[in-house]
Amino acid sequence: MAAGKDGGPVLVVGAGPVGMTAALTLRAAGLPVLVLEAGARDRVRPGSRALFVHRRSLRLLERARPGLGTRIAAYGTTWRTRRTLYRGREVFAQTFPRASGDGATDLPAFTSLRQVDTERFLHEACTEAGVEFRFDAEVHEVRTDGDGVTVTDRAGESWTAGHVIAADGARSGVREALGIPLEGARSDGYHVVVDVADPPGGDLPVERVFHYEHPGTGGRTVLRVPFTGGFQIDLQCRADDPPESFGTEKALRRWLPRLVGEDCAHRVLWVSRYHFLRKVAASFADPSGRVLLAGEAAHLFPPFRARGMNSGIADAVAAAEAVSAACSEPSRGPATVAGYASARRSAALYNSEAAGAALDHLRPRPWKRATQRAAAALSPVVPRCGEWLEHAPYGPRGGPARGY
Repeated sequence: MAAGKDGGPVLVVGAGPVGMTAALTLRAAGLPVLVLEAGARDRVRPGSRALFVHRRSLRLLERARPGLGTRIAAYGTTWRTRRTLYRGREVFAQTFPRASGDGATDLPAFTSLRQVDTERFLHEACTEAGVEFRFDAEVHEVRTDGDGVTVTDRAGESWTAGHVIAADGARSGVREALGIPLEGARSDGYHVVVDVADPPGGDLPVERVFHYEHPGTGGRTVLRVPFTGGFQIDLQCRADDPPESFGTEKALRRWLPRLVGEDCAHRVLWVSRYHFLRKVAASFADPSGRVLLAGEAAHLFPPFRARGMNSGIADAVAAAEAVSAACSEPSRGPATVAGYASARRSAALYNSEAAGAALDHLRPRPWKRATQRAAAALSPVVPRCGEWLEHAPYGPRGGPARGY
């Protein structure tokens, strides 16, 4: 498809959940869309990665493509029980009543599934909606002027459009080409994430479990979260822990059985190691108002309360709506894009601060650790202490206007 500045397709860079959500929203507005993806058509993204799709995101996807949110929710897992333990002793437990949905849309509060499955549903919806894809197109150069944008990949092929939505991830080629910096920091220490398949015919409890100072890991904090087909283990390591002690397949065989049983080693699907990043782009749009950043091209958060992909989906919808409005009223285009950039950057800064509060709780100073210990001791007689230990690791919730 030849992409022209006037009347041609909007360019979306990146075929992950954020890019495909933007494409679907643009198609719902009647605009042609071309998605440029650096990876191959048959690329495989290993691991569970972004697990949770929140109700607000499901609603946005349902609005972009009726039936999509419902299909994703039906495939995913919605656990009803959450538990928090401190040094092996339970300090909080809650089981929610079984419900079919929220009444209005029949969508659950969240659904849990691997990112590869979320992307599969999104790609199917994009194909049905008439979105075009160009794979093996890694963006290398971006040039803007008063009339539009020209994007060139590393092979030298170019496309032009009136607007570009950049959803090409943490190493965004578009953001780099525009010279927009990410501002923030990387935390000390690292996490090891392991995906484990459910045992054949097994009947594991479908519940989320958070362990403060798990005795089976030398006092390191552990989170276990189910998803369709298995569960994810997130082990918080210390800054001085050698990677080979926890983050290799050989190390897994030593410490993982202490958490989930002796038969788990042959069911490991994926293992990865990551550092917490809290970074926000200096601007969510270029000076011309022709390029809009969304998702991890614009911000990087620790995974507390599943802020990453869900805030990216909100970015994608808002960016697509801004581009649609700019196309229908070109004279108001710069103001519309500026409004998007301001609102979504404000949301990203809010999420960054909220994630920072969670990080302070998970890697506490001595006084905070003493507070956690006291709350655990008091939890049998003061339930609010247990509730605090349950909620604090995730940071404050995001409001509808500022959060996700």
